[in-house]
Amino acid sequence: MTGTPGRSATRGRASNAAYAGLGVVGELLITLGLLLLGFLVWQLWWTDVIGNREQAQAVAALAFTPAPTSSASAAPVVATPRHDDPPVLAEPSHATTFATLQVPRWTGEPIRPISQGTDRQTVLDVLGIGHYDGTAMPGAIGNFAVAGHRTTFAKPFNRIAELQLGDPLVVRTADTWYVYTVTSTQIVRPSDVSVIAPVPGEPGATPTERSITLTTCHPMFSATQRYIVHGTLAYWAPVSSGTPVELLAAGG
Repeated sequence: MTGTPGRSATRGRASNAAYAGLGVVGELLITLGLLLLGFLVWQLWWTDVIGNREQAQAVAALAFTPAPTSSASAAPVVATPRHDDPPVLAEPSHATTFATLQVPRWTGEPIRPISQGTDRQTVLDVLGIGHYDGTAMPGAIGNFAVAGHRTTFAKPFNRIAELQLGDPLVVRTADTWYVYTVTSTQIVRPSDVSVIAPVPGEPGATPTERSITLTTCHPMFSATQRYIVHGTLAYWAPVSSGTPVELLAAGG
C-alpha cells in the first residue's frame, strides 16, 4: 500500500481548501480590477463629459452680447486696440462667473469660463478656471492670476505646455476684451506662491504692469509641481468695437 485512506482524504480536503482559497482571491482581484477600471473611466473620461457640459452652461449663462459684425456682409468687425487705462471690474463674490478665456494657440478648445475662487469643490471641478482671491482683476495693474485643471474635469489647461512666447491670451468680460501676450513659462514647487504675487516672483514689490498668470499641475497626472505661464497686457478693446484680430485669425 502507498498510503492510508485517512491521509488521502486529508490531502484531498487540503487541496480543495487551497483551490477554494485561490478562487476567492482571484474573484477579489477581478472585482478590484473592475472597480479600478471604473474609477479610471470616471476620472479620466466622465469628469470631462460633465465638466465640459457644466462649463458650457456657465458660459451660456453669462449671456454676453455678441461683438458687432458688418451690416453689409455680416463679417466680424476687428476691434480697435486701446492702450489707455482699461475698465476694471470689482472682485465678485465666491464662485461667480465673470469672464471667459480664449487661447488661439489651442485650436478646437471651447471658450472657458473664469469664476471667482480656486477651491476644487465649488469652482475648479465644476466651473473650470478659477481666479485667485485677492489678485488683480482683468486689466488692472498687478497680477490677474488664475488656476485650472490640466487633466480631468474638462481640463481647461490641458494644453498649457503648447504655449509659446508672444502667444495671445484673450480674456473677455461683459463689455471688454483684454488681450495679454505670453512672456515666460516656468515650473515651480506647489509651495512657491510668489508666482501669483502682484509682481510675479517678487513678493512685496509694487506692480507697474498689467499681468496675467496661469497655473496648473505638473507633470501630467501629478501634483508634485506647478506649470506656470506669465503674460502682460498688450491692449484692451470695448466689445462694442468688434472682435480682437487674434481671435479672427484663429477662427475664434
